[in-house]
Amino acid sequence: MSDSTSGRATVELPGMPAAGALYRRAVVGALPGTGGRREAQPPAVRLTVSGVTVDFDHLADYDRVCGFRLTDRLPATYPHVLGFPLALRLMTAPEFPVPLTGVVHVANRITTHRPIHTGETLDFSAYAENLRPHDRGRQLDVVLVATVAGEEVWRGVSTYLSRERRGGGERRERDAAPPAPASSAWRLTPRIGTEYARVSGDHNPIHTSRLGARLFGFPRPIAHGMWSKARCLAALENRLPDAYTVEVAFKLPVPLPSTVNFALRPDGGFALHDSHGRPHLAGLVR
Repeated sequence: MSDSTSGRATVELPGMPAAGALYRRAVVGALPGTGGRREAQPPAVRLTVSGVTVDFDHLADYDRVCGFRLTDRLPATYPHVLGFPLALRLMTAPEFPVPLTGVVHVANRITTHRPIHTGETLDFSAYAENLRPHDRGRQLDVVLVATVAGEEVWRGVSTYLSRERRGGGERRERDAAPPAPASSAWRLTPRIGTEYARVSGDHNPIHTSRLGARLFGFPRPIAHGMWSKARCLAALENRLPDAYTVEVAFKLPVPLPSTVNFALRPDGGFALHDSHGRPHLAGLVR
C-alpha cells in the first residue's frame, strides 16, 4: 500500500518483531562477505503494527528501572520502548544505508500531544529520513509515531550517527558550558545496563558486557542514552505539562559504574554531567 503523503510504501506487520532475532541478524550482517547491498538513501517504506497494548507488569518494571512513579499515564519515553522493535526491524534490513552495528544514538526528540493512558491501544509506524553527511560519518533520523484511533498522540525522532572516515559535512556540536550546580547526584551501578536492556529490548552489548564494550572502544559498559533521558524526565515528573516536546543531545557516554550529577540549567533546560562538569546529556522541555 502506498503512503500518498510521502511516497513511501506502507508495510503492515502482524505484530511487533522479536528484538533478539533482529540483533542477531545485525551481527551476522556485519560479518565480512555477508549482508546485502546497502542503498544510498533510507528505504522508501513505512513499517506499521496495529493493536499494541500495555503490559502492566512490564510498565511497572520500566518505571522502577527509570525512576518513574507508577500511574495510569505512560511516561513520555515508554512508547519509544513499545515501538522500538519496529524501528529496529527497519534498521536491520540488508538494504538500510548504514549498518546497525557501530551506530551511535546522538540525539532524541519526543513530542507527546496528550497523556496516553495505560488502557489505550496504540498503533505504531516507523520510517527513516534525512540521511546527511557529518564530519565523523553520516547521520539519519528514525521516526516512530504512535496513534490512537487514527489520532497521533506521540512522536519520537532518534538521530543516529554512523561513524565513517569521511568529512565535509555537518560538524559535531561543541559541548555546552558546564551547567548550573547539581540538584542531585546519582550513583549508577552496572545493573542499570542489564536491567534497562531487559525492559527495553535494547541488548546492545556495549551496555551489558565489559567485553562487548571493549570491542567498540569503551573500557567498560555504558548506560543506554534512552535510560539517561528517562531518568531525567522522572526527576522532572511533577513539572511536566500534559503536552510537550523534550529533546536531548547525548554527549559523553555514561560509564557503568559511575556517579553523575543531574542539574537544572538557567535557560530552563536540564543536564547530566560528571564530577568535572563535562556533559553527558543536555536537554530541553518546551
